[in-house]
Parts: sequence; C-alpha cells; structure tokens
Amino acid sequence: MIVGAGFAGLNAMQELGRGDAQVTLVDRNPYTTFQPLLYQVATGALSAGDVAFPLRVSASRFRNVRVRVAGMTGLRAAERQVELDDGTILDYDYLVLATGVTTNWARIPGAEVNSMPMYSLDDAIRMREELLRCLEDTAAGRRRSSHVVVIGGGATGVEMAGTMAELRRRWIPLTYPEIAPKQASVTLVERFDHVLSPYRPRLRAKAARALRRRGVRMMLGSTVASVEHDMVVLTDGTRLPSDVTVWALGVAAPAQIGGYGLRQGKGGAIVVTSALNVEEHPEIFVAGDLASPPDPLPQLAQPGIQMGRHVARQILAAAHGRPLTPFVYHDLGTMATVGRCEAVLQFDNGFGLSGLPAWVGWIAVHVAQLLGGRNRLTVLINFLWRYFGPRRSAASVAK
Repeated sequence: MIVGAGFAGLNAMQELGRGDAQVTLVDRNPYTTFQPLLYQVATGALSAGDVAFPLRVSASRFRNVRVRVAGMTGLRAAERQVELDDGTILDYDYLVLATGVTTNWARIPGAEVNSMPMYSLDDAIRMREELLRCLEDTAAGRRRSSHVVVIGGGATGVEMAGTMAELRRRWIPLTYPEIAPKQASVTLVERFDHVLSPYRPRLRAKAARALRRRGVRMMLGSTVASVEHDMVVLTDGTRLPSDVTVWALGVAAPAQIGGYGLRQGKGGAIVVTSALNVEEHPEIFVAGDLASPPDPLPQLAQPGIQMGRHVARQILAAAHGRPLTPFVYHDLGTMATVGRCEAVLQFDNGFGLSGLPAWVGWIAVHVAQLLGGRNRLTVLINFLWRYFGPRRSAASVAK
C-alpha cells in the first residue's frame, strides 16, 4: 500500500507496478499535483488542469495497481492495517508513507488566519481568486490598494514575488488602468540577509538583484512578529500594508502523523534508516518530504522521485528475501526562476548558471516532468505565449 500520490508515491507506484506486487495507491484527491508550478496557477499563467493529472489514468498502465480515493486517518502498525476517512480499514504487507508535509505556520500570531499558503491546488486557486478580487476592488474604488507581501525567501517565495512584480510592472497597467502605481506593490520578507539559502552566494545575489530590478521591495534580515488582516508586523515594529499576504516560510509534517506511533524528527518528519524504512517496523517505508533519513535531504522534487523508486525496489527485494540497501541521493541540481528570462541553476559540482540559459533550462525541466502529453504541450504553449506573445495576452490573472 502506498499512501500519498506526490512525486515519491507515484514513482514508487510505477516501480512496483513493473514488478509483481499488488499495489493499492491511496490519496485524498483523485489527481496528482505538480507542485513546482502552483505559483503559476496562483498568478493566472496556467489553469488548474495544466498541473493536475488523474491518478486512475496513471495507474491504468499497470494491471496490478488499484486506486483508492480517501484520506489516511490512522495506522495500526502491529496489525499492519491503515484506517481511512471513509470508515474502512485496509491490510498491507508493506506500507509506503509518502503523504508529504504541510504548511508550517511557525507559531506566528495571525499567520494561519490572515495569510495564504501555497502548498496545494486548492491553495493556488484560492490565491488567484483573492488576487483578482483585490485588483477588481481597487480598480472600482472599493479598496485603497493591492499590496502583496510574500513571507519567505526560499524558492516558492522568490518565484511568487518575481511573478507578482512582473504582473504589477508590465500587465496591470494595461488591464487595470484605474490602479495607480503607488496603489500596488510587492514586498518580500526574509529572516536571513539573503534569499535562496541553499544556493551559493553568487546566485543568491543575482536572484536578489533580479527581484529588485522588477520592483520588489526586499526586507532581508527581517522577522515576522504577527500577521494582521491588512498588515504584516515585523519584530522591529515595522508595519507593512498588505492586502494579500502569501505564506511561503516553510513546511512541517501534518499533526496527525504524531498519532501513528512512529518516531519523529525535525519538523515532525518520520525517522527512518538509511534504507528508508522504520527501524521498529521494517515493513513500513517512508519517502519524500515526510522522511527524516540519517543524512538530511533537500525538500525538492528530485529527492522525492529517487526515494520513491528506492523504497519500491527495497520492497521487491525484501519480498524475495534479498537484503535492503542504503539510499544514495544523486544530486541533479536545483533551480529557481525569478521571472521572464531570469532564473538560477546550481549543480552539486559547484557549477552554476543564471539569466536566460538557466531560465530556458528551468522551462525544459519542468515541462518534461509533467505527466501527460497534453499537459506538457499546453504548459509549453502558455509559457511561450505569456512571455513572448502580446503583452495584453500575458495579463491572465483572471484566467
């Protein structure tokens, strides 16, 4: 049984589907979401269907895979059973937990109530609707401003801030001429004195300069004290007006994981061995962001993909009496986009790219990783049309 249909869960399903295992894939949604492009949905560049793909279509390639649309509510590890939110209990021989993590509100007062996360397809759709409503109200005079504050300078925060700044600078003046430049702004708040902490200083600096060129107000070395309905308050007393607050600060394991009876580590992630299984229950494997292996891994797509494939191979090996092997992560590089023709790309060997070459590489990698030929073609066309087509066609926040 595989619980969770993200990068890790789907790759585990595909690997086991090619083996001789009987697989049940459990997820609360009937589709899988390509999370790296959620911010494009939030800003109207892509539709929800472009970054989602039906689970049953993915599973239909394998005769030995079945899909169950339900949420996991409990684990009976001693009985090798999983409880689902539809009231049923399913048995398993081997279990893969790949449910991922959720928004970490960092115990900041008002954050959960007054800011918007960017972790699920529903989050992206709600944010797009809120952005559109804010712009329409400002244009009609029902609201004074359309200020956006992005909290968190990681990849999600940088990509969101860069895209929002381009909307403000290039496209809002065309489609909302009623909104004066001083009525709209984009501010990025980051507690470190730099953005994109996992990257090398040279690439961090280039990303920060690219954001500033796009008009993003950078509040580096600033810590959030509270989030109000129209304001972000910093610990030094600074009050930032905010009509839409985007929360991109970090992630943590869902609270329900604590009820599974498994040992947890940093951020609530489940502690696993080097083979990615639970020491006390070796038939339970954990993959993706929910896993806490001896050697910490970045919370990116590639570790999830590789971990999913690894746990599937370990299950097949264990079922045939072969020993388990440690997981070895192959770093293929990390990348983040700042906006049109601007991205940063970093490889493990120290080589890095920025600007147009990195941006082209970013598009190629993300389009290639999408599921479904139609999704790949649609996303590629949307990217090209938005960034190289007429400026009015790119103002698609209402899409």
